[in-house]
Amino acid sequence: MKLTNIVGSLMIASLAITGCSSKTVQPDEYSGFLKDYSRLKEEKTPSGAPVMRWIDPKLDLTKYTSFYVEPSQLYPKPQPTEKIPQSTLTGITSYYDQALKREFGKSLPLATSPSPTSIIIRPAITAVSSKTEGLHFYEVIPIALVAAAVSTATGIRDQETDLATEAVFLDGSTNQVLAQVVRKGTGESLENDSQVMKATDVKKVLDSWASEMSQTYQSLKHK
Repeated sequence: MKLTNIVGSLMIASLAITGCSSKTVQPDEYSGFLKDYSRLKEEKTPSGAPVMRWIDPKLDLTKYTSFYVEPSQLYPKPQPTEKIPQSTLTGITSYYDQALKREFGKSLPLATSPSPTSIIIRPAITAVSSKTEGLHFYEVIPIALVAAAVSTATGIRDQETDLATEAVFLDGSTNQVLAQVVRKGTGESLENDSQVMKATDVKKVLDSWASEMSQTYQSLKHK
């Protein structure tokens, strides 16, 4: 490879690295799953991670006796690829449901259907992507599905696995929005740009999201 080409590649990589420093989902990445994003503010989770969130300041948790977790959605509806097949997408939403039920079930009983005293949890996975580690290239929402094509000439660089979620919490009686959250996270690295992404690669991210949502509920309840 000519020296000029090498220098040019390094300059592009440098620009890409500096171009994606945000740890929260930015407004141009919002999927449209939530009806109102204007109230979201950057907050901290119990572990100190950044999150875009809004909680009704008049929220009275004492009147709720159960959680109803709706099946998580893929929004907008994605088209599977060889890199991120349908089995992976289905596995991600299935595991997200399990994680949410496991964590919120520690605080209140889980209802099999909404009731007037339920908090309805309506979650969505709004981005699934893999990108070359180190280049930090991120294709913005609206993203049904991103299997980012960034790679080196040899195709052997590690690939990051990224997810984003949006979730809304609703009053079971009135459907009033009680809280909403938007987050993104990074899962396990893939070995190269040909490795197929699996749901297990992002389980830790889904676990942390569910756990910290539940911990936030607990902290609000005990205020």
